[in-house]
Amino acid sequence: MVDRRGDGDPPTDRESPVGEPVIRRDVAGEDAARFDPTDPESLQEAADTVRKFSNNTAGGDDNVYMLRGAAACAALVRGEGSYKAAAERAGGDATIAFIRKWARVHDLPRSVRRYVALGRIAPTAAKHIARVSGEARFLLAWAVLDHDMTVREVRSAASSVNDGQSVEAALRAEGVELGRLDVALPPATYRELRRRAALEDADPEAIVADALDDYFDR
Repeated sequence: MVDRRGDGDPPTDRESPVGEPVIRRDVAGEDAARFDPTDPESLQEAADTVRKFSNNTAGGDDNVYMLRGAAACAALVRGEGSYKAAAERAGGDATIAFIRKWARVHDLPRSVRRYVALGRIAPTAAKHIARVSGEARFLLAWAVLDHDMTVREVRSAASSVNDGQSVEAALRAEGVELGRLDVALPPATYRELRRRAALEDADPEAIVADALDDYFDR
């Protein structure tokens, strides 16, 4: 797979402030809670939310609720200054490992968190996507969308990447071909694509890739 991206690579970490419900507000409306790590009352609310969240993730199927818990974890870490202090403040079943995992989910880029909020990526899969860094986060997330990867498969791929494997190799081991995407085209567009490919003696994939590069460079 050829990496055609240039210097304008998208950010692979969160850009909006910690605790800000940017994606949750889009889905849940203005009722989405904001956690301010610099405000004592908001920090206490975050601690209460983390404690309740840690007691209820096993059966949690509300993606927005789980993103709210992740936001509370991130805000509590920022406000307390460490994972250990955050866990002590939250109490209950909120361990250091628990808070670290969910705080990382909150730090995923917006484009990935959006699919979590919409239910296209399971929060439990997002935890493993958040374990890797850089563009691997995007590649794993898009593979989940395009190939219906299970949480177990995502966990295995993330572990392989962190062990030094390329994302392509890690996904191949799970039976996933990186970059493969099924696209339905309007008949007229499909006809012209095939005609151009024949005249230029090129693969349709190459023409589509070049056209997308031109589109993204605009």
